[in-house]
Amino acid sequence: MAESGVVVVDKPADWTSHDVVAKTRGLARTRRVGHAGTLDPMATGVLVLGIEKGTKLLGHLTLTEKTYEATIRLGLVTNTDDAEGEPGVRTDAAAVTDEEVHAAITRLTGPIQQVPPQVSAIKVDGERAYKSAREGKEVALRAREVTISEFEVTDVRRVLDEGGTFVDVDAVITCSSGTYIRSLARDMGADLEVGGHLTALRRTRVGPYDLSQARTLDQLAKEFVQVPLAQAVAAVFPVRTMDEAETRAIRHGNRIAPSSLGKGPIGLFAPDGTVVALGENRPDHMKPVVVFAPA
Repeated sequence: MAESGVVVVDKPADWTSHDVVAKTRGLARTRRVGHAGTLDPMATGVLVLGIEKGTKLLGHLTLTEKTYEATIRLGLVTNTDDAEGEPGVRTDAAAVTDEEVHAAITRLTGPIQQVPPQVSAIKVDGERAYKSAREGKEVALRAREVTISEFEVTDVRRVLDEGGTFVDVDAVITCSSGTYIRSLARDMGADLEVGGHLTALRRTRVGPYDLSQARTLDQLAKEFVQVPLAQAVAAVFPVRTMDEAETRAIRHGNRIAPSSLGKGPIGLFAPDGTVVALGENRPDHMKPVVVFAPA
């Protein structure tokens, strides 16, 4: 059986996240592979995969902070808010100044209300929004709060063509789980009254995992490198080493005394260093929410 753990892939362009999972199943020789945090086909960069029991981590890894390098083009909208969509209204952005770009970014930094793209996996009345969009229906997607903790401009370029001037903005963005960078591009363009869409996206970090740990699929085909389960848990969550009695209780899904490590999740380890579970604190106890090594 394949070892349990986490694999950090540098996803290539034009591959879906599911394509990467399918390829990795062959490389790891197991069907139990999943991913944390989907990347659109045009995007590249860090895609975290769980192998075997590592798949139990994925729901918690999707909640971690992420960092991206993005290019936003001002002057054109698309129906998907990125370069893969059909072009819409074109507006000459020649009059947009660097100062206005920075001001718009300031307004999109911090806690903000964000409406997901029409072409997204959000469910509305039991149906994915992208399916409705493909059928020509416009669905009402609710705004939700996300946090943009960093939105730093690294370059502003003006691109002239026969239709006028585009303004291309390169930026580094660090944000909370659930943030759509495409929506940031759309909202920035709307704020500046010229429209906008995303033309390039590279994810450089998911929680503690960054590009320095990522391997291309070709590299993984030559040497399949993964982070062992215990190391993966310790990299993401606070660690509590239990005694033998606590370890037996958690293996059986029972409660133990609370800790001072916050609400959680908290990595729960046996005295021998084996990762047993993820736990969450309650006022008078700690309960397991994921058990990796049951009795």
